[in-house]
Amino acid sequence: MNNSLTTLKIPGLAKGDAVRQEQWEELRAVFPIYLALAKHLEFEIPFGPDRRALPDKADPDFVNSVLSWVNSMDLRVMVHQLRQLLQTTTLNASESGLRALILRHLRKPTKSIIDRDKIDFLLVQYFSHCAPSRLEDADVDLEYVAQMLDPVLGSVDLTLPSWLQPLDDFIQAADACRSLNELLTSGTLEKGRKLKSSVGEDYFEPVAMVAFARFSFLMRRVFFRLMHQDLNTILDGLRELEGRGISTLDCRSAQFSADEPVARLRMICQSWKVMFHAEYSAGSPLRMLVDLRNVVDAALTRTGQKATSPRPSEPPAMRARAAAAGVQFAQSSSDVPEFQVNSVPEGDEDSADTYQQPEDGDKV
Repeated sequence: MNNSLTTLKIPGLAKGDAVRQEQWEELRAVFPIYLALAKHLEFEIPFGPDRRALPDKADPDFVNSVLSWVNSMDLRVMVHQLRQLLQTTTLNASESGLRALILRHLRKPTKSIIDRDKIDFLLVQYFSHCAPSRLEDADVDLEYVAQMLDPVLGSVDLTLPSWLQPLDDFIQAADACRSLNELLTSGTLEKGRKLKSSVGEDYFEPVAMVAFARFSFLMRRVFFRLMHQDLNTILDGLRELEGRGISTLDCRSAQFSADEPVARLRMICQSWKVMFHAEYSAGSPLRMLVDLRNVVDAALTRTGQKATSPRPSEPPAMRARAAAAGVQFAQSSSDVPEFQVNSVPEGDEDSADTYQQPEDGDKV
């Protein structure tokens, strides 16, 4: 597989060996981000503490050494590491820093797939940084996204080619999902990823970058909305089960124990609020979340039926559902079925949404 994409030419800041002040200003804007990356990843930094605050002007040798190091960092840092730094640490990258970082990657005459993934993530990160925090989904149309990305992409012809039109269908399909399980098993995220991978160098057409940034932003909003909804549903269900006198659940299908305390599950869900806000593509914890909701939903159904219509004997199908639920007032089957998630979000849709602090108890 060819790992390079030949793209439209974007003017560079310097020609030949001449280093212009404009290029140095760009390096100064991105340098703090690269320093933070190096510290976070425990990479060696070839500049002592006294040389890490870049001056307004520098001699060519120092400029070249900074440029060389930044170039080497581009080769070493993967998109998930860049995402982790910008979304899960205290680093608050400025608008100018993000803009310089995007332009730096866009100006490369030949871009690798890794470069494309970084640009894709950074465009969404830039849009999120600049957009109002309470922006309604309905307002995130192509024109608005293009307007917000104008400082990095310039004026964009928004005539949408036919090969980009499926993105709207994907957005509508995702928005119709009513649970995280439904979203992850629908294949919508995978379809978006495959479309992006299939277009090759056409991704770098300005209208395509705008369309994919819009798609990724809205996808992650749907993702976090459903994730928060699932967490709230689980917490409500656990409280209801406690009210019914259930103190433990068989949660082996969700990678917990056969007699997991309900109180501990509530504490875990509270910790997941923070973890899932930071980790959009945490595959294993996401499966645990989906599976845990299945366990809680089944337990609520089972205990509700027992309370309202007790039966001396239950049919095999009912016993199977009870075993899957893992309610501890009955003997549980040791053959607990595993729930499979077909796909989880990948790097292209991977970024944390604007998060509002909850005000209603356990609710996210």
